[in-house]
Amino acid sequence: MSRPIFEVIALGADDAVAAQAGGADRLELVTDMAADGLTPSRATFGAIRAAVDIPLRVMLRLSDGFTTGGARQLDALCEVAQGLRAEGAEEFVLGFLDARGGADLDAVHALVDVLDGCRWTFHRAIDRAADRDAVRLQLAGLPGLDTYLTAGSADGVGAGLPVLCAEAARGGEPGYEPRLLVGGGLLLAHVPELRAAGLDAFHVGGAVRAGGWAGPVDITAVRTWRDVLDTSVAVG
Repeated sequence: MSRPIFEVIALGADDAVAAQAGGADRLELVTDMAADGLTPSRATFGAIRAAVDIPLRVMLRLSDGFTTGGARQLDALCEVAQGLRAEGAEEFVLGFLDARGGADLDAVHALVDVLDGCRWTFHRAIDRAADRDAVRLQLAGLPGLDTYLTAGSADGVGAGLPVLCAEAARGGEPGYEPRLLVGGGLLLAHVPELRAAGLDAFHVGGAVRAGGWAGPVDITAVRTWRDVLDTSVAVG
């Protein structure tokens, strides 16, 4: 099996440089982790793009929670996305639910139109959905959707392991074509079981920061994760 994808959250250029040096394959760019990760500024994106040469996925989210906050805020988010594209962003992360716990298709379609074919991840909103399978079917075939970032449960990977392993076995079914990117309370101890189930993409944030979100990405911690991911061989 090919080397697993390892994505690390970066808040700024120093984080990005450390993550790349430690072996990250891709970065998720956010700001304000107190709100679970919001859209960074164009200036921050530009500084990170200038500092590293690995792919960057930029969060599209202006407020805490998993709704857009209404038509006006959706318009503002589309404008922000246009600005990031003009700055050179080519990959994104987004995800919104409606009042019933399904995908907010109006919001998703509006952003997908702006992204115009860019690759994107539907993030952990799926872990708060009323029906995960239904959300996948709602989004099936949308241009650019190639990844679901998920813990398998709103309570994190520890609780979601059975769901993640079951969904990995459904790869290729309608709605299950995008790659599963495992993140949200992911621990090194979870990796062998996930790799054995065939999962090959992993996402961390606080796990590679010795001082929590107030501290920078620790290059040694990133290297440790890289080593574990590369030596935990999938058998299933």
